[in-house]
Amino acid sequence: MSGVKMISVRADETGEEIAFALARSSLGSVLVARRRGGDSRGVCAILLGDGPQQVIRELEAQFTGAVLTEGDPALEQPISAASEAVERPWRPLDLPLDIRGTDFQKKVWDALRKIPPGTTTSYAQVAQTIGAPKALRAVAGACAANRLAIAIPCHRVLRSNGSLSGYRWGMERKRQLLEREKNF
Repeated sequence: MSGVKMISVRADETGEEIAFALARSSLGSVLVARRRGGDSRGVCAILLGDGPQQVIRELEAQFTGAVLTEGDPALEQPISAASEAVERPWRPLDLPLDIRGTDFQKKVWDALRKIPPGTTTSYAQVAQTIGAPKALRAVAGACAANRLAIAIPCHRVLRSNGSLSGYRWGMERKRQLLEREKNF
């Protein structure tokens, strides 16, 4: 978990420059992005999807008004590491991260990063962990707002009864990631 930088959300990302790289994995396309210049300290997005156009559209939606550029040599190692993490989600993903969100989201994401591979927790347990036991829906909302698949392992959060629940990048991907971790 080295290089993690958490800062508050900026309301306006217009004109911000974001570089991205794409790769294929057994779970579809992987996109890794980082901010250029300014206060950038690492990867700001790891997105999963069915194809390159889908993840690029999601990046555009997440960073409305930003200038997006494909192909930054600084992303060769991060895209390789993220693709490897999709195949082996139990291994640590040691990338510098640029995590931005509300204070509540950052608390949730920090708690998620502490869930060991191969284990799961519930939304209620996460809410309890962060000291907001009645905030189950808000915890689910923070999971849905996560821009860093695998690095912030929201796939490890289940319903209280242990069943799968929503996953921003698809239920089948969530199921496969959990199965890979369980079989490790």
